[in-house]
Amino acid sequence: MDPQAIPLRGLHLPEAIGWWPLAPGWWLLIAMVLIAAGLLIRRWLQRRAHAAARRKALRQLEESRSAYAYHGNPVALGAEVSELLRRTMLAYAPRAEVAGLTGDAWLEWLDRDLDEPRFSEGPGRRLLELPYRNPETVAGDVDIDGMLAVVRERLRTPVGRGA
Repeated sequence: MDPQAIPLRGLHLPEAIGWWPLAPGWWLLIAMVLIAAGLLIRRWLQRRAHAAARRKALRQLEESRSAYAYHGNPVALGAEVSELLRRTMLAYAPRAEVAGLTGDAWLEWLDRDLDEPRFSEGPGRRLLELPYRNPETVAGDVDIDGMLAVVRERLRTPVGRGA
């Protein structure tokens, strides 16, 4: 038989193996990545929600500072800041632990997670007396900037950090 006379056709190779449908191992990997991403997002949202009171308190502290720059009444500022601290700490600490504290006990509790005692021995001590003073008799003896810095530090420091 003549090889030129044989009717041969070209070689037909099988189709390349496609990437779809995915193998079960890929589906498992995709599921694990999605679950991990979901858990990370959930944790981030929980932390964000937990810090919402702190962020709002810091904004309100800035508003109080701006209002003080306008009206110049340190007594009103002291009352606003004192109330703001109490409300914010009640959002993070057990009510039974914080709600009944007054005077030096309150200031010591505020110092609890700070590096130094800034409320019981520092400029934060003015929060005890400032809201009850006569606005006309309050002279330059109150360090408003120092008091606001201490309150800002307390608001930024998580409650129970050292515990």
